[in-house]
Amino acid sequence: MMTPVLTFFNNKGGVGKTSLVYHLSWMYASLRKRVVVVDIDPQANLTAAFLTEDDIEALWSKQRAGHTIYQCVKPLTDVGDILEPTLQNIATDLYLLPGDVELSGFEDSLSNEWPNSMGDYNLYRPMRILSSFWQVMQKASAKIQADIILVDIGPNLGAINRSVLLATDYVAIPLGADLFSLQGLKNLGPTLKSWKNLWKKRLVNWEESSDHQNYPDFILPAGDMKPVGYLCQQHSVRLDRPVKAYDKWVQRIPQVYRESVMNEKLEKKIKQQNDPYCLATIKHYRSLVPMAQEHRKPIFRLTSADGAIGSHANAVADARKDFKLLAEKIAGEMDMDL
Repeated sequence: MMTPVLTFFNNKGGVGKTSLVYHLSWMYASLRKRVVVVDIDPQANLTAAFLTEDDIEALWSKQRAGHTIYQCVKPLTDVGDILEPTLQNIATDLYLLPGDVELSGFEDSLSNEWPNSMGDYNLYRPMRILSSFWQVMQKASAKIQADIILVDIGPNLGAINRSVLLATDYVAIPLGADLFSLQGLKNLGPTLKSWKNLWKKRLVNWEESSDHQNYPDFILPAGDMKPVGYLCQQHSVRLDRPVKAYDKWVQRIPQVYRESVMNEKLEKKIKQQNDPYCLATIKHYRSLVPMAQEHRKPIFRLTSADGAIGSHANAVADARKDFKLLAEKIAGEMDMDL
């Protein structure tokens, strides 16, 4: 049985995507779900949240086979095949497959094989390359019998992200309270639908090909990309931008999400905070953020020894409740028992 893949994605940056993946991976692990976190953003910000710079430098400089996502798929750029991933054990039930700044070099291979995968002959290699991220993720999961795979990707609609989304069972969409997030959402929905439909055509083409008979054990991802909902960042008040300016965009999200992502009509106007598709409003934890980064742990694991005392301690407790509720809500959308 394959492990479900949950990807957090928005083609607009700065919406808290990496922080969400980081905190939810810790929360699921604390709830005794075994988690594999995969960093497929060439900027590798998620990896930097988990590992020290010295550890990352050692991973990248030694170029040991399978120690980063890029090292696992790199042989495909020549005549080799996918390598077994080597995971970093971050904590009990929490494992990381680190990112790599060199991953951007794999974009061309993915772009070139996309049209080749609709040919009449020699389809195994193109389909192997296009599904390589999924193959690596499932290999990583099998090594530790993971319950869930969480994935972080960059804010773009390029070939790397397309292949990651093809490998994705569920998609969560983080949003900001601004025009750019709203416009990004309008672009994102149709793109996901297009990728899903194009991949279905490739799966049919593969099933009907002679290559399929030659590789009976070769499994491909379904590319379901089921949206589990969106998350909205809580706005921070600025003197030059009143609250109404944020609310203007926030209250338009339910309609745009339904039209662009769910292909539905909003029959009756609904506020974002009452929208069943809204998974959560992500709070600004302000001074807790640098404190957590300094101690390399999620906000809700900060202690008095880390400096979380007084009002900070209360905020830590609130963060624990918030992320536990979010983890439970997403698990419910994925039909995953907690």
